[in-house]
Amino acid sequence: MSAMTTAHAPAEQLHPLFAGELTGTDLRALDDAALDGVRALMDRYAVLVIRNQEITDEAQAAFARRLGGQLVTTVGLRVINPAARSADPALTDISNLDENGEIMDLADRRRMYALGNRLWHSDSSFQNPPARYSMLSAKEVPATGGETEYADMRAAYDAFPDALKAQIEDLRAFHSIIYSRSTIGFTEFSEAERAKFPGAEQPLVRVHPGSHRKSVYVASHAEHIVGWPVPDGRLLLRELLALATLPQFVYRHTWRAGDFVIWDNRCTMHRGLAFDEANQRRDLRRVTTIDVD
Repeated sequence: MSAMTTAHAPAEQLHPLFAGELTGTDLRALDDAALDGVRALMDRYAVLVIRNQEITDEAQAAFARRLGGQLVTTVGLRVINPAARSADPALTDISNLDENGEIMDLADRRRMYALGNRLWHSDSSFQNPPARYSMLSAKEVPATGGETEYADMRAAYDAFPDALKAQIEDLRAFHSIIYSRSTIGFTEFSEAERAKFPGAEQPLVRVHPGSHRKSVYVASHAEHIVGWPVPDGRLLLRELLALATLPQFVYRHTWRAGDFVIWDNRCTMHRGLAFDEANQRRDLRRVTTIDVD
């Protein structure tokens, strides 16, 4: 089956509400029409799994540019770890390996910062504009653990009581990675690092341009509700986060080497799960695109 035909075929649904798996596809070989098919699948499923992708960092970045446009660079872990293993500033090293390819010490500052990825979040929501697509490529995976969970923010919003929908319709939240990391006790940012993380306001409710569905836009980065007393706002944000991550809205992905997963940050949240970091290797590379046309 050709890549173009495969990209336009229905994906196998992995969860009752969202998440699909696309088979028989080499992402490096897709033509423009097939890329449109991938975007259509993303509008439907929000999370798309493509297995058996032997893709280099360079090919991953090139595919991301074709699918989603401008890439996010020099944010997040790149600020903490500028001497990452990939020279491309658009590649984020989602691994427990140091610059020599060895397992990091558990007390390594880079690991402590990266532990924030175990909180529910939407990539780069602390930037303006925030992220559109993220794409994670698995090179090595642990024998057990290290899964990634995804939550469907469209389905979560649909299930909110009407009174809650009305309450949050026009609200905005301030997002800060400084704040989210502080909630797990990581506060060791230099003044230069803090200057690169000013934070950003985001609406609590967004309309997804591809599916035209409303979604709640909340994450661990959401620090407070704009214009509200901080305690009241944080209580509302905690309530929304709890409702949005109920088990019925969550897909858990168990990684295999060669997996390539794309997700839409505009209508999903995600978090990584724990594994034996002291003894098992996990090597994944992420590219994220900015939500601009």
